[in-house]
Amino acid sequence: MKRFFTLLLFILGFSLTSYSQDENPIEVETSVNKISDTEYDLIFNLYIDEDWHLYSQYNPEDASLPMTVKASEGEKGFTLVGKAKESDTHTAFSEIWGVDEIFFSEEATITQRITVEDPSLRQISINIDAQVCKEFCLPYDEDFTFSLDGGKVVASVATVDDKSKALTNSLKLDLKNPELLNHVDSSATEEDKQSTLLQIFLLGFAGGLIAFLTPCVFPLIPLTVSFFTKQAKTKRKGLRNALLYGFFIVIIYLLISSPFHFLDSLNPEILNTISTNIWLNLFFFIVLVFFAGSFFGFYSVTLPSSWGTKIDSASDIGGMIGIFLMALTLAIVSFSCTGPILGSLLAGSLTSDGGAMQLTAGMGGFGLALALPFAFFALFPNLLSTLPKSGSWMNMITVTLGFIELAMAFKFLSNADLVGHWGIFKREIFIGIWVLIAVSAALFMFGVLKFPGSSKIKRIAGFRILLGFFVLGFAVYLAPGVTKNPKWNQNYLSGFAPPQFYSIYKQDNNCPLALNCFKDFDEGMAYAKSVNKPVLLDFTGWACVNCRKMEETVWSHPDIYSTLRDDYVLISLYVDDNENPLPEEKQFDFIKPSGKIKKITTYGEKWATMQTVNFKNASQPFYVLMSPELEVLNTPQQYTDQVAYYNWLKDGLKSYNKLGSK
Repeated sequence: MKRFFTLLLFILGFSLTSYSQDENPIEVETSVNKISDTEYDLIFNLYIDEDWHLYSQYNPEDASLPMTVKASEGEKGFTLVGKAKESDTHTAFSEIWGVDEIFFSEEATITQRITVEDPSLRQISINIDAQVCKEFCLPYDEDFTFSLDGGKVVASVATVDDKSKALTNSLKLDLKNPELLNHVDSSATEEDKQSTLLQIFLLGFAGGLIAFLTPCVFPLIPLTVSFFTKQAKTKRKGLRNALLYGFFIVIIYLLISSPFHFLDSLNPEILNTISTNIWLNLFFFIVLVFFAGSFFGFYSVTLPSSWGTKIDSASDIGGMIGIFLMALTLAIVSFSCTGPILGSLLAGSLTSDGGAMQLTAGMGGFGLALALPFAFFALFPNLLSTLPKSGSWMNMITVTLGFIELAMAFKFLSNADLVGHWGIFKREIFIGIWVLIAVSAALFMFGVLKFPGSSKIKRIAGFRILLGFFVLGFAVYLAPGVTKNPKWNQNYLSGFAPPQFYSIYKQDNNCPLALNCFKDFDEGMAYAKSVNKPVLLDFTGWACVNCRKMEETVWSHPDIYSTLRDDYVLISLYVDDNENPLPEEKQFDFIKPSGKIKKITTYGEKWATMQTVNFKNASQPFYVLMSPELEVLNTPQQYTDQVAYYNWLKDGLKSYNKLGSK
């Protein structure tokens, strides 16, 4: 069993090497301490991302690769004095390697003493070669160059022009009370995150149950259970194999989300960048429309039959590997039905605010729901006879999924429109399209609208009629949303439909709830100083679901709304505004602590970088209360409820008033 899972981890680690390594879970700051005219200490302060481990020079050789510090290739004129000194390390037993491993977490200091032998030497390059691990491992291999300046060794600085240096420095805020930033207000945030994960898990579970009822999966239940119960030499072994089969189904779907944890760890902004990319959103729109056509019966979508045939034949190996390959066969042959559901789940979970974990929760729920029937009927094979026959009910489920896929497709088209500032799919148009989809779905359930492959219905079942009226009721609920003044509030659409200010009807401004807001930090701070009011700094996004929910369900509360309107200056910075370029004179090369360069050419890149540099956070929504003099008033806040948010705003005002009384 251990060997098998080691093989799985190796395969997963190998697949991850195809992803970009431009970003790394380690940031490095260098400095120099002169000991004498010929001796210097080169100091490397390494900052390691949460949950990652960097292995020491003294890590056992038969475990994770130990660090080496050496002169870069081709370097001459100086020597390293012994091994580099290390700051405190941690030791823990590794079940994989069976030995105690020595590693750094969070931060490390490496000090390498050198002796300069060549007085004419003007440049020194040192290489650090190491391994950094989380659920998987990455190589870390970097050269650090130091130059000689007037007999002193100084860490080399990335070559950028004076404008970039000035704009880089201006992006770093001189915040007062920075200790408040070490804790995000978690009065409701942690509970909300857990609740969100549970909701997504249950959503994935529901998707798995629906997938189970599709024609790609449902007929496989009796065949697979019979195989395990009849082919095994004993009933106990057959039961074990069937349960193991279900377990591997869950594992396969969990592995689908693994690369996104990798991406999220390398660069906290990357999931938000992916989810808000115009071309990727257009791609998801096209894919989901294509899948919807398949569900409607216009054509069939399948993976190459050779894939399933090869893996199916390989499953004859036997043992656990054979059972794993059988589970993989199921995932492949059922793709035409499960793919669209998984695609919606995957695309909808790619956000910077825990998107990778949310995706894992959804995939876990999906895989579990798909695996449970196999385990259940293996436990009670006599119940196989109670399974209903395939028929019109299965066709109804498949076509209904097609309507859901079509509705989700327009959500991604709306994201592209918002981020690209096209001004085409305004809120009323989006809602109107959903109304048409809902009415069409109701007509299908009533038997009025038919699709290719649909069987003739002699008598419409009562449940189908009831479901039709439910969908029609949803269309009625949506319909007022296309008017200028809806008869009722449609907050249930928050996060799905475009924001309320993105309307075909004339709006006074483009701020949430018609509040007065600024979309430029410097302009907003200047105004706050002129009116002597505290600032609500709102890191948000055009395609941020939770941002819209906060604005339309929390900010809309009368007490919160009046507080925002009367007592604060709102500065909303859209971190996904990457189609809106900065003026050429404000574009610059941002110098990271590691010395690497990041080009800042759009407003979105600027605000996203500002958030991560000053607040060590890349999730949205993210709220900070501060004075015009950059004094942080209380701990930052994220997605929460009305009571917690209102109390948070009031606490900020109290802190601001205390500052004024000093």
